[in-house]
Amino acid sequence: MTENLTTTVGSWRDHLVESTPDIMRVLERVKRVAVIGIKPEIVGGPAFYVPERMQQVGYEILPVPVYYPEIREILGVPIHRSLRTIVPSVDMVQLFRRPNDVPRHLDEILAHKPAVVWMQLGIRHDEVAEQLARAGIDVVQDRCVKVELDRVRR
Repeated sequence: MTENLTTTVGSWRDHLVESTPDIMRVLERVKRVAVIGIKPEIVGGPAFYVPERMQQVGYEILPVPVYYPEIREILGVPIHRSLRTIVPSVDMVQLFRRPNDVPRHLDEILAHKPAVVWMQLGIRHDEVAEQLARAGIDVVQDRCVKVELDRVRR
């Protein structure tokens, strides 16, 4: 009985992706990525150049900026103001949000049901990660997609 309980309780933890080989597998299976918190080129920074790099290597990037109401497209792609307007669903939601802002997106992410949620380098929210993992969504926290992509492309 204890063994079965441990297996059941621990199974959601399998969705917390931490090892480099598991991260590589995530990046290999993902094709469409919604980037919440993406920034336009004029602002720059990681929230622009990381998705730009992803697009350069073949990922379909769907920009979901949080600010910049005047912006209509980023990376040559029309923007979305919410995951609700993205059809069909994306494979991955990438978050460029401060850790304390991450919970604001939880319900929308759960409703969209991506296979993966990736919180960029410096972004970690263990409670949200657990809720996503319990819903069967793989979660990567505090890792940079660009760094991981560059690691395999050397």
